[in-house]
Amino acid sequence: MSGFIRIKGASQHNLKNVSLDIPRNLLVVITGVSGSGKSSLAFDTIYAEGQRRYVESLSTYARQFIGQMDKPDVESIEGLSPAIAIEQRSTTHNPRSTVGTVTEIYDYLRLLFARIGIPHCPVCGREIRSQKIDTMVETILNLPDKTRLTVLAPVVRGKKGEFQKEFKKLQREGYVRVRVDGEIRELEEDILLDKNRRHDIDVVVDRLVIREGMRQRLRDSLETASALADGLVRIDIADGGEILFSEKYACPVCGVSLPELAPRLFSFNTPYGACPECSGLGTRMYFDEDLVVPDPDLSIREGAIAPWAGRNSMQYHQMLDALAERYGFDINTPFRKLPEKVRNILLYGSGREEIRFYADRGGRRFFYDKPFEGVLTQLDRRYHESPSSTVRLELYRYISLRECPTCRGTRLKKESLAVRINGKNIHEVCLLSVRECMQFFKSLPLTTQEALISERILKEIRDRLTFLLDVGMDYLDLARSAGTLSGGEGQRIRLATQIGSGLVGVLYVLDEPTIGLHQRDNERLIRTLKRLRDMGNTVLVVEHDADMMLASDHIIDMGPGAGVHGGEVTFQGTPEDILHSETSLTGQYLSGRLSIPLPEARRPLPRRFIHLEGAHEHNLKDIDIRIPVGVFTAVTGVSGSGKSTMIIETLHRVLNRRLNNRKGGLGKIRRIVDLGGIERVILINQQPIGRTPRSNPVTYTGAFTYIRDLFTGLPEARMRGYKPGRFSFNVKGGRCEACEGNGLIKIEMHFLPDVYVTCDACGGKRFNPDTLDIRYKDRNIADILDMTVNQALAFFENIPSIRAKLQSLYDVGLGYIRLGQSATTLSGGEAQRIKLSRELGKRVNSNTLYILDEPTIGLHFADIQKLLDVLMRLVDMGNTVVVIEHNLDVIKSADYIIDLGPEGGPGGGRIMASGTPEEVAAVEDCPTGRFLQAVLKPTP
Repeated sequence: MSGFIRIKGASQHNLKNVSLDIPRNLLVVITGVSGSGKSSLAFDTIYAEGQRRYVESLSTYARQFIGQMDKPDVESIEGLSPAIAIEQRSTTHNPRSTVGTVTEIYDYLRLLFARIGIPHCPVCGREIRSQKIDTMVETILNLPDKTRLTVLAPVVRGKKGEFQKEFKKLQREGYVRVRVDGEIRELEEDILLDKNRRHDIDVVVDRLVIREGMRQRLRDSLETASALADGLVRIDIADGGEILFSEKYACPVCGVSLPELAPRLFSFNTPYGACPECSGLGTRMYFDEDLVVPDPDLSIREGAIAPWAGRNSMQYHQMLDALAERYGFDINTPFRKLPEKVRNILLYGSGREEIRFYADRGGRRFFYDKPFEGVLTQLDRRYHESPSSTVRLELYRYISLRECPTCRGTRLKKESLAVRINGKNIHEVCLLSVRECMQFFKSLPLTTQEALISERILKEIRDRLTFLLDVGMDYLDLARSAGTLSGGEGQRIRLATQIGSGLVGVLYVLDEPTIGLHQRDNERLIRTLKRLRDMGNTVLVVEHDADMMLASDHIIDMGPGAGVHGGEVTFQGTPEDILHSETSLTGQYLSGRLSIPLPEARRPLPRRFIHLEGAHEHNLKDIDIRIPVGVFTAVTGVSGSGKSTMIIETLHRVLNRRLNNRKGGLGKIRRIVDLGGIERVILINQQPIGRTPRSNPVTYTGAFTYIRDLFTGLPEARMRGYKPGRFSFNVKGGRCEACEGNGLIKIEMHFLPDVYVTCDACGGKRFNPDTLDIRYKDRNIADILDMTVNQALAFFENIPSIRAKLQSLYDVGLGYIRLGQSATTLSGGEAQRIKLSRELGKRVNSNTLYILDEPTIGLHFADIQKLLDVLMRLVDMGNTVVVIEHNLDVIKSADYIIDLGPEGGPGGGRIMASGTPEEVAAVEDCPTGRFLQAVLKPTP
């Protein structure tokens, strides 16, 4: 096979007939400004063709069940290996998936516990071991010679009754004696028992003396006793003492039996191991007091009880007045200040106490005399009794998930949790962080037999834990739900899984694996990718991180611009060569010839802060959140240190509830001290914009509404009676019905990928001829959608409402994209900036808090400068900007930094440093500060 992947004539999306040779079995980085064609080359051309060829090698029958990729627009690709893509997508939204299941570590843990786990009684905690007849024989024969003993079969253990039928049956079967409550009795005599007392009855099977030649008789007696007592055998030694054997996993004291140890017993995804109460989810739905009473500082009259807020019926007010009179409280008192007894009655009801009041309804007077139901009780009843899905959907907003009271969040049956290795059950092992878990299995004490049984299993577990450590995921625990992982965390977990697979000769394509990773952990990730390369694979990485580029074997720089101005290879070569390249924009930044300068001056800190006391959500350690108002703040820290928990799940939740009047609780905080005068809060997170062909920048930002209004107001449109919907390709009327406004028609090809062809009726314009007759400045609505943002800015320069929306797209560096460009063709960086531009287009002057979650995702050095210009402009307008970020160029440009740490997961959640970048850089033992020191030198 050739030493290169040879690509000829690649024209996918904005690629301009690109031809290049990519060396195989190396770590190759594809970089360039956002929208320059990196993903089009790596994913939409190289990976798509590799995947397509693999699928085509399968039978036509198998291809019907596998998602197939379109053939990319490329003349030829030679030297292509089977391809695996590791992208920036959420791992899964399945609540049953955990880090352990995704990495397959949990599967090996189930096997390990099934093979060497030691069962314990779920009731008393005693160790239970399954003892075969041979084991029992050897144990007894090890007693001193001439030891006298009795073999007993415990047929009744701690049960009430007279047991006359049992005695008669035993006598018919030939047994002579029984031991009743410790006393030997003959079966021939009348044995009268108190039916109201608990009794123990053991059948005397044999009496023996330890001596030579009695092995066979002992075995026969033990087998008889075991068959009679369902696996239990009791040995009464004459000189004192007893031995209780169990042929099954059953507690000899409590009588609790455990099923046979098998891997399925430890699976929360099967009925054999899942908690019967929550079916293995670990949580139950319940009506949450914090959601029902989201703001306890309000009174009942002011709407403190959200489901009752806005109710104005006379009966409702008469009922409240009667309730207040009965229990002596004022409905104008803040809910928080009401007596606990009154709050409990309002929430859970009055029990059997009846409330009497008169109510007027329909001009008639009714007398009520019944217990008060309570809002939570009422909601629960309505939710379970109502046949209306609309009603249940309305009530669902007051529902939260809480730990299952039966399994306490472990997801498993008590019998599954009763099996332990080195004192821990399988859930307790999963609660350990990856680093702690590795230490647990490294120091696991095993017998010789256990070591032989578990050798292969432990190797697989340790290897996978090592891979997770190598990609910087040491802070995660195996029990963590996969749905709570960020895109970068999910991507690195999939990367660790791929390393564990041990494949050779594969082409791996990764999309910015450094997302969400602190600079401290970059080196570990780079070592992992090199390890993948050294195994004999080609690693192709789309990346902007300088450390990754400089550590690579080969760099491909796309450009020179974005969109229609990109799609060309501006440089290809080694990291050393790119530093001296004059044509590569990336090389100029890597060499220091270009750089993002430090701010000329930092804004002085204000006297007022957003101040929340005692934040303790997830791993936050009861910290005080203090965000300065009117400046640019960066929240930093290693992965998993609590940045998103502090800002998004705590700060944003509080402000969203108070300022936007959204439903939901205030999060886990002790007290709101000051909201800093903030009037509005906006969160711009990593969630993509609508990823359907109908979604596009002009509809997402709202500019299309004004454009349709413009066309609706034209004389020709008014004469025809056209409404704004006429100029929408999403509704009937003005769109082309042949393609339903898509511009393309899908042709299903059975076992081949579906083919999309341009609609013959509209020629891909999406609208019918009558709609296209309406023109503004000689351009119809389809022509407008085909314009770039730059072209449209000039075209609509005299229409402020449209220009303002387009200007925001231009300001974030998206002047090159077409207004009607399908969202499915946008890169990750483009989609993120479109979300930011939509917020910029809103008319807000000041006192707004903007929260951005890693806005540099997918951005080149040059794009980051444009982003910073926009953020600084927002702050200069009197707003507050908070970014969660790892990029040092953004961090060094902030006015204020809050650094969390010192580690991720349980080891994080503390504020390590806060202040200006210079102040944070001076703090010892601050990981972020150490890296800041190198970038805080003034730009020459």
